[in-house]
Amino acid sequence: MDIEQARFNMIEQQIRTCDVLDPGALEALAQVKRERFVPAHLQALAFAEIEVPIGKGQTMLEPKTAAKALQALQLKRGEHVLEIGTGSGYMAALMAARGAHVCSLEIEPELAAQARRNLDRAGVDNVLVEDADGAAGWAEHAPYDVIIASGAVDSIPANWREQLKVGGRLFAFVGRAPVMRAILVTRVSASEYREHGVFETVVPALKLATQSQFVL
Repeated sequence: MDIEQARFNMIEQQIRTCDVLDPGALEALAQVKRERFVPAHLQALAFAEIEVPIGKGQTMLEPKTAAKALQALQLKRGEHVLEIGTGSGYMAALMAARGAHVCSLEIEPELAAQARRNLDRAGVDNVLVEDADGAAGWAEHAPYDVIIASGAVDSIPANWREQLKVGGRLFAFVGRAPVMRAILVTRVSASEYREHGVFETVVPALKLATQSQFVL
């Protein structure tokens, strides 16, 4: 397989055609080597239009879904990001390529360890992976400019909203199959949030150990 041609085809045929046109997002997708985050025995599927299994019943987001999320966030260099659900580390690497400093929480220790190895091999040094349940967010490094969840939740935890800076953005997949919405929440003030749907999709549920303090 011609890796660079496959990457080019992924961007041009899967991602641009889904209206992902932000230059910064496209640059990150070209820069981050997706094949380095896919299990070795599934290398041939690195650029396929599927959710690639990574173990422990979890998968990588489909390329176009990750790209649409990245575009929606409109990351700025130097922003502090909390990611709930590290998975393979690929989404964290994309955000790091935009110049963000990422703290990523992964509930499965084996996946967290693998993500650290993937990120290290890819030369990504602005991502910190923690072994943790993300249901309550991560107060230690709050507040954040951006919070993103890598899988679907029934509703958004109150703690996630509260750990945003004023002006910060929260991206989450909300709902259950067959219809879920990708939602972007912006903290307008200490007590006010603005929410809008970005796109409809279906993604696997986010694995969380606790689900208290959830709100619609």
